[in-house]
Amino acid sequence: MTNETADIRRRVAEACRVLGRLDLTKAATGHVSARLPGTDHILIRARGPAELGVRYTEEEQVVEVDMNGKLVNADSEGLEVPIEVFIHTAVYQSRPEVMSVIHVHPPTVMLFSICDTPLLPLYGAYDPGSAQIAIDGIPTYDRSILISTPELGRDLSKAMGRSCTCVMRGHGITTAATSIEEAALYAIYINELADINYRARMLGAPRPISQEDQDVFRLMGERAKKSTPGKPGPREAALWRYYVALTDS
Repeated sequence: MTNETADIRRRVAEACRVLGRLDLTKAATGHVSARLPGTDHILIRARGPAELGVRYTEEEQVVEVDMNGKLVNADSEGLEVPIEVFIHTAVYQSRPEVMSVIHVHPPTVMLFSICDTPLLPLYGAYDPGSAQIAIDGIPTYDRSILISTPELGRDLSKAMGRSCTCVMRGHGITTAATSIEEAALYAIYINELADINYRARMLGAPRPISQEDQDVFRLMGERAKKSTPGKPGPREAALWRYYVALTDS
């Protein structure tokens, strides 16, 4: 195993633990993956009798698979490829710039999806990262099924388009980014967006921020999309360190 592969495996496991401890997914459901640079393989959190669940993922529970969703190291005893590995392989195959894909099940986001209720850009400076997601628009995959075949993976990837996030109706979310940390932050962002939208609707009729303010944050987001492939940008790296420390990962 190269040093680069070992580092990516460590970061995949770390992202699993952070997202699990933030309650963005339940028990053993959900998975984080990362592309192995210069190959057609990915590293992904495994399922099976030897796993400990997302919140307690260790490096040994991250396995290598090819773009057909098959284990590269067939002697990974007690560990299996997730049924929904095709979420990951389809996005990687259609988007060469993507270096990490995450699929988790934030309950509040799922509630909005089953009610066909949009996540509105209700704020800006409070949390620019999650505001940007709402301003850019969030595509929805309208089927509530396991993405258990390459064909369904392609359908999901098509629905997601070039977006960093996709809501899966009655199911969860998928995020994609140029680094593991950014893909995980997108999951955190959309959960925060859903939480504020939910609370605001309990108080009354929420009002989105002005178009002028939305344009400011849209431009800010475009300027920020200049990180090195595989590594988070400076702001994202600092924010990620906070979440790692917060969850004691």
